[in-house]
Amino acid sequence: MGARFAKWRAVIGLGERLPSLACIDANAHALARYAALCQEAGLVPIVEPEVLMEGDHTMAQCAEATETMLRAVFAQLVVQGVALEAMILKPNMVLPGLASPEQPTAAKVAEATVRVLRRVVPAEVPGIAFLSGGQSGQLASARLNAMNSPVASASVTAPWTLTFSYARAIQQPALQIWAGKDANRPEAQRALLHRAICNRAARRGQYSPDMEANVR
Repeated sequence: MGARFAKWRAVIGLGERLPSLACIDANAHALARYAALCQEAGLVPIVEPEVLMEGDHTMAQCAEATETMLRAVFAQLVVQGVALEAMILKPNMVLPGLASPEQPTAAKVAEATVRVLRRVVPAEVPGIAFLSGGQSGQLASARLNAMNSPVASASVTAPWTLTFSYARAIQQPALQIWAGKDANRPEAQRALLHRAICNRAARRGQYSPDMEANVR
């Protein structure tokens, strides 16, 4: 039917005694088995272990859970015989919970995220496409840009392509403008295009908050 890739998403909540090791192991196995089945069928698997933003956890707690989850996932990918050079990883960024008072800069998020990834993601993986996970459109762009910015490259240099696979951070502004009304369609389409342009720039390390004033 023309499909070239497929995705399996596992969501990992943070909280008291969460995530459990049983939860991590079960989800890591499911992600890896699905990836192996995709490759058997000639599809590129997108492996998506997502540590959720809901809650008041700190960025350090998110980093610990993300690293633990990714270690388990890649151990299972090896067991299942997945060709790492023929898959895409779609993880969360390392962020504090939405209810946390902690508000790190984009540079801090970039540094913490790439530090975790460098510890556990093999260089054979060709690309990492981040999910937005509840971030605003502007924050998602700014944080991705910080990972790709030449200015920050000394601290966050990565062996993989770092890009985006955002849904809410691209679609939500347009959906809010559209509100189901045909009259709002052109403005909503411009908003959608604007977010796509901003994220293309962030992928290249060329995004600037000044771009947000240029939407028409």
